[in-house]
Amino acid sequence: MTNQSRNQNGRSAFDLEERTARFGEAVIRFSRRIPQNTVTRPIITQLVRAGTSIGANYCEADDAESKPDFRHKIGICKKESRETMYWFRMVAVAVPELREDAKVFWKEAKELNLIFAAIVRSSRVRHSTVEH
Repeated sequence: MTNQSRNQNGRSAFDLEERTARFGEAVIRFSRRIPQNTVTRPIITQLVRAGTSIGANYCEADDAESKPDFRHKIGICKKESRETMYWFRMVAVAVPELREDAKVFWKEAKELNLIFAAIVRSSRVRHSTVEH
């Protein structure tokens, strides 16, 4: 699910906004494949909320009004990606026939989580070096 686009020089450029949007879209499509019952309904709801909010919060971070606002919103992206990992784990247990697909989504959510964790770390380092 990685996404690359071309920058002005024709090189591949990483586009996190597009990647998170495509991830959210894929989460929606995947959730439609989950059979609905008393166990899966809350899982589906939570999975869609968490999986789609990653991209929404990243868009908000991109338009942040200040550096602290940016750090806060990226932190939310990190939390939502972690929560998405959790819900994909629950899908794998609740619907064993979707386990392998859920694992692929879990890995993408993990990659996003690691990306946002790195952004949080680097923004804290930059923030602390500016203050000193």
